[in-house]
Amino acid sequence: MSGQGRFITFEGIEGVGKSTQVLRLKAALERAGREVIATREPGGTPLAEEIRRLVLQTGAEPMPVAGELLLMFAARAVHTANLIRPALARGAWVLCDRYTDATYAYQGGGRGIPDADIEPLARLAQQGIEPDLTLLLDAEVPAALARARSRAAAADRIESETVAFFERARAHYLARARRDPARIRIIDATGDVASVGAAIDAAVAALGAR
Repeated sequence: MSGQGRFITFEGIEGVGKSTQVLRLKAALERAGREVIATREPGGTPLAEEIRRLVLQTGAEPMPVAGELLLMFAARAVHTANLIRPALARGAWVLCDRYTDATYAYQGGGRGIPDADIEPLARLAQQGIEPDLTLLLDAEVPAALARARSRAAAADRIESETVAFFERARAHYLARARRDPARIRIIDATGDVASVGAAIDAAVAALGAR
C-alpha cells in the first residue's frame, strides 16, 4: 500500500471498550494531522451494513453456522474493497472495530468452525489486506458481559450468546495473540479509559516507528 496509510484493528469480546478506544485514538491521530477513518465489522459501508443487519437480527428462521460465516465474509469483502483498500491507498489510517481475527474467535472458537475452513475465505475476502497492528482488548468474560449488557437496550443475536460461547471466543483470541505477538498486542481492558488508552498509544507509537 502506498503513502503512510496504516490499518489498525481493535478486537475483543463484548464489553471491553473497543468502540470508546477507537474514537479516542481517532481524535488523537487527527490532532497529529492524519486522515483517520473509523469503521466497524460487520459493516462499514452501506451494503456491508445491510449484511450486518441480516447477520445480527433475531428472527423466526434459524441462522446456520455456515450461513453466519459466509455472511461475515461477504460483508468483509465489500468493506475491504470499497472502504479499507481505497483509504489505505491514499495514505489514511484506518481504525476498524473488529476484522478477521473476530471471525476466527467467534465463528471459529465460539461456533467450532475449524481454522482450516476459515482461512481460504479470509484470503478471498481480504485480497492481501492485513492489519499492521491488532489491539486485543482483554478482560474476564463475566465482567465484560456485565458491562456490555448493562448498557445495551437490546442484545443482538450474537450478544445474546452464552458465557461459555464467549469464553471459547476469548480463548481463541488469546491463542492467536500468542501465535502472532508481533502483530497482536494484548491490552488489559480492566482499567479506566485513560489507562487503557495509554497502553494503546504506546503500541501505536511503536507501530509508527517501524
